[in-house]
Parts: sequence; C-alpha cells; structure tokens
Amino acid sequence: MTNKVKPSELFTLSNPIHFLALGFGSGLSPKAPGTFGTLAAIPVFLLLSYFSSLTYLVATLVVCIAGIYICEKAANDAGVHDHGAIVWDEIAGFLITMILVPITWQTILVGFVLFRVFDIFKPWPISFIDKHIGGGFGIMLDDIVAGLLALGCMHLIF
Repeated sequence: MTNKVKPSELFTLSNPIHFLALGFGSGLSPKAPGTFGTLAAIPVFLLLSYFSSLTYLVATLVVCIAGIYICEKAANDAGVHDHGAIVWDEIAGFLITMILVPITWQTILVGFVLFRVFDIFKPWPISFIDKHIGGGFGIMLDDIVAGLLALGCMHLIF
C-alpha cells in the first residue's frame, strides 16, 4: 500500500462517495486515520442503537454491502488500493463489533479497543484476507472479519 500522496490531493469531501469512504472526513487525519474512522463510527452506532435490533442489523448489512462499492470507487479514484484515508470499512467493522451488545460507555470503549486491536494486528485469517483479496470486497472483508472476531470477544466478556 502506497500512501505517499496526501489524501487531500486524492479525495474531495464534496464527492459523496469520497465523503463516505473517508468516514465523513475522519480518514483525513494525518495520524491514525483508522482510529479516527472508528471514532467516527461511534455516533453512527449510537444513532442506530435507538432503533430495533432488526433495523440495526439491516443497517449494518447495508453499510457492509454498500461499502464494497464505496471503498472500491474511492480506491480507484485515488489510484491506490486501500488507501489509509479510506475508513468506511472501519465504520462497518465497529458496527459489527457492537451487534446486540449492551450500550454503556464501558462496552463502547472495550468494543473500540478490541476492534482496533484486531484491525491493526491482523491475526489470521484477517492477514490472509488483507494480502490476498483485492478490490472493494477485500477492503471491506478484512474489517468485517475483524469486527466479527471483536464481536465474539464482546459476547464472551459481556
């Protein structure tokens, strides 16, 4: 992954696809854009938590499926596969992490930390997916799996 070019030279927030891919702008952070993308997922999670579990699940599925197109389009526009500024996948991964988890500041904090640990360290099978599956599907899938692993931990803990 080559991230030598500044994201502001590759993406424009006025483009709706870029706006979403960049996690509403959070991916433009010069340091730890994935962490800031995950932070941007917290208000999305809190908003969705007001709805039924079924609505939350459907919305999370829509975020994941739409993310394949959103991430691939943004990556193609930038000419860089999985540029660090593309953080829609982190939003999807965090939403998965929090499926059917009680909502407290503690669970949000633990979910955030667990998801980031899986996303950063990429244990198998996340590392395999990250290295061998391309396109928008690959960009999304490693974070979906990280979210599923974090979700499993959340349900063991809580």
